[in-house]
Amino acid sequence: MFELDHDLAQDIVDRTMAILPYNVNVMDSQGLILGSGESERINTRHEGAQLVLANGRVVEIDGQTAKHLKGVQPGINLPLLHDQRLIGVLGITGEPELLRTYAELVRMTAEMLVSQRHQQAEQQWRRQRCDDLLALLLAEAGDSPRLVDEAQQLGLKPQLSRTPYLFELGVGQSADALSTWLMSRYPDSWCVSCAQFSLLWCRPSSVPVDNLRLLEKLEGLGWNILRVAVGGQAEGLAGLRRCYRRVGDLLAYGRDVQPQSRLLTLNRYRLPVMLWRHRNDDALDELLNPLRKVLAKDSNGQLQATLRSWCEHDGQSQACADALGIHRNSLRYRMERIAELSGVDPLTLDGMLALYLGVQLLPQL
Repeated sequence: MFELDHDLAQDIVDRTMAILPYNVNVMDSQGLILGSGESERINTRHEGAQLVLANGRVVEIDGQTAKHLKGVQPGINLPLLHDQRLIGVLGITGEPELLRTYAELVRMTAEMLVSQRHQQAEQQWRRQRCDDLLALLLAEAGDSPRLVDEAQQLGLKPQLSRTPYLFELGVGQSADALSTWLMSRYPDSWCVSCAQFSLLWCRPSSVPVDNLRLLEKLEGLGWNILRVAVGGQAEGLAGLRRCYRRVGDLLAYGRDVQPQSRLLTLNRYRLPVMLWRHRNDDALDELLNPLRKVLAKDSNGQLQATLRSWCEHDGQSQACADALGIHRNSLRYRMERIAELSGVDPLTLDGMLALYLGVQLLPQL
């Protein structure tokens, strides 16, 4: 239930007195003055307002009548309504015959301000409730029928399949501003600020998005996006929660292993991200030893770059050599050197797998 407060009452007074050459008072539903051009009257009772509240109609008090009422000055006192409910009184000080011509206009303006403030409060409550609800839906207990039903009532459409994006923003960037921009351009999106300088965006999967162009657009608008992790299409809330965890791992993986990459997709890095979560396990650590031996002798990073290109081009010699800008014979020499240092043959499946995992899981030099 909406009620007048001091801030709103004084705002009505200030706006009205900027136009009228008369003092204005705004009283609550108990006749207490909440806002006034005479600050000493705030928090005192107004007898004229109590007459309005008792009768539910306009009360005019002329100079003669005012002499018989305690602390009351001549003026017009009008009921303030919101949704057909009496919530307070608007009082304008002065002789009634001078005020009648615009008293109703002033009341209409005051009631418009009340309605506007109520709408703002409703919108703010809705935004906050949606944020809280989304956080609960993405948590482990998010399948509660009550939460899902409330989400549907608020128009969040929990049944839609969604694709999660996790943005890491530069220091000083506003996740709220980015959230507003994304939701205004992609209807039915979900946005949750899960940590400082971080934003989870879950867009409907039915809406096509060119990820590179989106990054360029955001950069052109002035946002400093350090990196963004893009998940796969998730069906249902359980699938979305799983995918949310995956993009969290993907973003952390990119920060540690691929620091130069601003756009990381789960489809591209699914296997290394899955293994990266177990990077401290002894068994996985053994798989990285062959590449570590190469890196120990690779002072200028040439062999690592060669091996990375070899993996990116699926072991295709000519494509790899072209990408590196070297002759195939030079590539063959480098691959022989890698085999010698690592103790595995990169031309075999087992050898390539061991070195591939090392390339994907060890930080780039």
